[in-house]
Amino acid sequence: MSWRILGWTVLGGVALLAAIGGTWLLLLPGAPASGTAPAISSEEAAATLAALKPPKRKRPLIAIVGINDMTETTDYLMPYGILARADIADVLTLATQQGPVTLYPALKVQPHATIADFDAAHPDGADYVIVPAMSRDDDATVLQWIRSQAGKGAIVIGVCVGATVVANTGLLDGKRATTHWYSVRDLRKHATIRYAPDRRLVVDQGVATTTGITASMPMALTLIEAIAGRAKAEAVARDIGLAAWDARHRSDAFSFTRPFALTAIANTLAFWNREQLGIALTPGIDEVSLALIADAWSRTYRSRALTFAATAQVQKSRGGLGILPERIAADWPAQQTLPDTVISPPAQALDDTLRAIETRYGSRTADFVAMQLEYPR
Repeated sequence: MSWRILGWTVLGGVALLAAIGGTWLLLLPGAPASGTAPAISSEEAAATLAALKPPKRKRPLIAIVGINDMTETTDYLMPYGILARADIADVLTLATQQGPVTLYPALKVQPHATIADFDAAHPDGADYVIVPAMSRDDDATVLQWIRSQAGKGAIVIGVCVGATVVANTGLLDGKRATTHWYSVRDLRKHATIRYAPDRRLVVDQGVATTTGITASMPMALTLIEAIAGRAKAEAVARDIGLAAWDARHRSDAFSFTRPFALTAIANTLAFWNREQLGIALTPGIDEVSLALIADAWSRTYRSRALTFAATAQVQKSRGGLGILPERIAADWPAQQTLPDTVISPPAQALDDTLRAIETRYGSRTADFVAMQLEYPR
C-alpha cells in the first residue's frame, strides 16, 4: 500500500509540475513585438562622441579586462579585434590572474598581461577600460581594479552583461545605462540606475554601457570615431562589413518568448544528438569572425564549436592575440568541420553562420541564437 501511495504521489507531483510549466509557457508572448527602432538625433550622436573623446593620451591606451574562467567570448575578442585593426590606440587584453582566459561559450586565449602587470607598467592607468560579461559579476579583484582605473580617469565601458559588473562597482549609481535584454532586471536591482531602452550604446558621466553581445561591434566603431574621426570609422566598418553603427535599437524586439523557451528546452533535452564542430586554428585568423562563429554555434544548445590544430602551439590572430587550440588534431571529420567562413568580413561571417544554423537545425534555433546575441535578423 505504501508503495502505491508513493507512486501516486510522484505522479501527482509530476502532473502538477507539468501543469505549472505548461501554464508558464502559455503565458509567455508568442513573438517579440514588431516595429521600427527610433532614430538617433544628430545632437545625441554628437554628445555620445564628445563623451567618448580620449581623456588623457593622444594615442589612447585601451584595456580589455576579464576573469580567467568564463569571460564571454565575443565581448572579450570583438572589441579587441576591431580596435586592433583600426590601429588608433594601444589595445591590451588583461586577466585577473596568470594563465589563459577560458572564454564562454567557446575558445581559450592567452591575454597580454595580468592586471598587476598592467598597473606596474602603466601606473597612470588606461584611457578606456572595456568590461565584458563574466561568469561572476561580483569578483572582488576585478571590481576593485575597475574602480581604481576609473579613479585614474579612465572611461569605463560595460559590454553586454558587463554592465552588471560595472554596476556592482558603484560607478553606474545615479546614471543612465543599458545591458543585454535578459539582464535588464538585474540592472534594475540597483535602485538609482536609470535603464535607457531603445539604445545600443549609452554614455553617462564617464561610463558607457551596451546592449547584448553583438553591440560591441557598433560600440567599437563609435569609439574609433570618437578617437580618430568619421572617415577612419567608416574605413573599419567597411572592412568588417557593417553598413551602419549608430545607437539605434528596438529593445522590445528582444524578449523571453514562448518559441525561445521551447527551443531552449527541446535542444537541451536532445543531449544524445549534440555535436562538436571543429574550426581549424591557423596563423593570422580573424579573431572577430572566429569569436562570432564559435559563439553562435555554441549557443544552439545542439553543438559546441572547438578550435583544433596539429600542435598545442599558441596561434597568433590577425590582431596579434594568442589563441590556444582546444583540441590537438591534424584534421576533423568533414561533416563536423565548420567551413572557412572565418576569412569573411565579420558581419558577413555571422549572417552566413546563422543561415548555416538554420539549415542544420531549423529556423527556430537560428532565431534562438540571434536572440541570445541580440542581433536583428
